Amino acid sequence: MVKTYIFLVGAIFCEVAGTMLLPVSQNFTRLVPTVALSIFYLSAFYLLTFVVNKLPIAIVYATWSGLGIFTIAILGYIFFKQSLAWQAVLGLFLIVVGVILVNSFTIKVS
Repeated sequence: MVKTYIFLVGAIFCEVAGTMLLPVSQNFTRLVPTVALSIFYLSAFYLLTFVVNKLPIAIVYATWSGLGIFTIAILGYIFFKQSLAWQAVLGLFLIVVGVILVNSFTIKVS
């Protein structure tokens, strides 16, 4: 089960890395960032294929997208100087709480 969550964390990392490269690719006009983000996105989906065999797809997708949104919002604030209103910070906190609750009651698929 730990290996499954390691793959899920890897998929989240790859998805976040790919998304963070989107503005750097300048609408896919810069070759290196475009190739890198493509590799990261493909890697994210590849890792997810292992996770959905062990956990319910709804739980996997909620965790992947929720933690991805949270991480991208924080990194966008840090690297791209994007603002976050207190309501957005509260929403991000609630996303993390939701992911924790959802995973606390996950039933393992055989």
